[in-house]
Amino acid sequence: MKRPIMERMSLKPSTQNSRSGSISERWDLSHLLKNPEDDFDILAKELDSKVSQFESFRDRLSPEITGQAFHEVMRLNEEIAAISTKLGAYAYLWFSEDTKNSHARAFKNRVEERLTSLQNRTLFFDLWWQAVDEANATRLLETSGDFRYHLETIRRFKNHTLSEPEEKIINLKNVTGRNAINTLYDVLTNGFTFTLTINGKRKILTREQLSSYFRSSQPRVREQAHQELLQVFAAHHDLIGEIYTTLVNEWKGENLELRKFSTPITARNLGNDVPDEAVNALLSVCSKNAEIFQEYFRIKGRLCKIKPMNRYHLYAPHRAERKRYRYHDAVRMVLNAYRAFSPRLAELAEQVFHERHIDARIRPGKLSGAYCYSVVPGFTPYVLLNYTGEARDVATLAHELGHAVHGMMASDHSVFTFQSTLPLAETASVFGERVLSDALMAQETTNAVKQGLLLAQLDDIYATVLRQAYFVLFEKTAHEMIANGGTVQDLSEVYLSNLRQQFGRAVAVPDEFRWEWLTIPHIFGSPFYCYAYSFGNLLVLSLYHRYTEHGPAFVPKYLDLLAAGGSKSPEAILAEVGVDMRSETFWQSGFNTIKGMVEELERTAG
Repeated sequence: MKRPIMERMSLKPSTQNSRSGSISERWDLSHLLKNPEDDFDILAKELDSKVSQFESFRDRLSPEITGQAFHEVMRLNEEIAAISTKLGAYAYLWFSEDTKNSHARAFKNRVEERLTSLQNRTLFFDLWWQAVDEANATRLLETSGDFRYHLETIRRFKNHTLSEPEEKIINLKNVTGRNAINTLYDVLTNGFTFTLTINGKRKILTREQLSSYFRSSQPRVREQAHQELLQVFAAHHDLIGEIYTTLVNEWKGENLELRKFSTPITARNLGNDVPDEAVNALLSVCSKNAEIFQEYFRIKGRLCKIKPMNRYHLYAPHRAERKRYRYHDAVRMVLNAYRAFSPRLAELAEQVFHERHIDARIRPGKLSGAYCYSVVPGFTPYVLLNYTGEARDVATLAHELGHAVHGMMASDHSVFTFQSTLPLAETASVFGERVLSDALMAQETTNAVKQGLLLAQLDDIYATVLRQAYFVLFEKTAHEMIANGGTVQDLSEVYLSNLRQQFGRAVAVPDEFRWEWLTIPHIFGSPFYCYAYSFGNLLVLSLYHRYTEHGPAFVPKYLDLLAAGGSKSPEAILAEVGVDMRSETFWQSGFNTIKGMVEELERTAG
């Protein structure tokens, strides 16, 4: 999701000893704030002063305002966003380090409350801008430079914006409502521990550690790992289900009842600036192509000697030697793959390590999963991993560094427009994974190893395309069911039914997988977010195909796409590279590429 961003100049980290050759495994947040408590007071005072100055423009705003005066207002608005993001970034990153840290949680709550208060004081500008007549809005847009798309985005919500007092109430409510409930889910679920007995030894594991056993070479271990995850979440299904029901009802109350969106997902689509038709086309094509992955899992079951193929074994490793990768080796592999495609991208990725902006290792209480936080143009993003040494972790590193270089490539844009909208946010990350996969494939000469690499790629494509699309299809149904009084048990039955439809007769789905949806944080914190992964992956499969056809000549076009950031609509940016996102034919081309990979895998099987 897009976050407000900081001003460039004040946040440039120290580069002293940054190129010593060491590879960071723990990030340094002092580049943001050196002392959170003291710095909070200083920045809060600075913010208050700038917001007071901004408020002084209120009575001088009129549709006839000069372009010069309007630009002055926007520059001050940008400065406010910059300082706000400095605080918000530190709060979230510190919380991510250890969700059990009471000081970090308290700081995060303090920051959110202060920023909400300030946001309410500046709200008048967006409401005024939405009310400006078309002729004057057009005049001001023509002279707004890189602020243009940001200003167009504000006006895009014109029909769904409430009065100023109502908007203020919603902002205040979200701090102790939606945001607090999402934090509760994170604190609760990241605090879970899991017990697994491996070779007679009882282990207490974090979720990330447990998940690594989904890819164990031992079928019984894979089964037990899945059962343990689902059992722990199922034991809390009443509480977690209540959290979800509350979040869905909150989404409905604000977006359908108050803002008058036609459907729950339409609110997300407008925020992404993606037409409903494009999202419908994407989801329709995904559901129509489930059989491609059903065939893939049939082949995988045969190659991996799994009979019958079961949901427990979806990510079973290939029979070829199972590799683990030291962190330093993973970094080298990813940077080398980036460098072979574009030295410029490799150079940018290296900065993440040189400036100690990555937190790689698993710790108790650390936020699960992985993310990249692009803070401000010109400031190296922060990357969070939970590295265990699996091949998938190497791919995740390539993925998150893709996010980082995307933001860094767009550093010439304003603080409002350097981050791409959500559907394009996955472009560079997924492309980075494809670059790594192909580099590894090119290095291998044995059929068995190539077979293993194809299996790994297709596993990942399944997880990021079809699986994510079905999450969204489930969400659409879940939101409707909750609106009509559906229970947690009802939702779980629907989820299980969707899983079995997705896998057909190719993969057996045990009953306990009805609780799997409880384990998916995105559907709690960011409703309908997940189609962005499907969008990004299918888009990349098409773009990467063009790269294989055109070679180095494609690279400048791709870099231009990244450099656009969020300065234009996704539809406009993609149109420049010949992509029509409303066309089912386009989305089908991505699946045709996947089908070709499945057929290639079949050929390796003989």
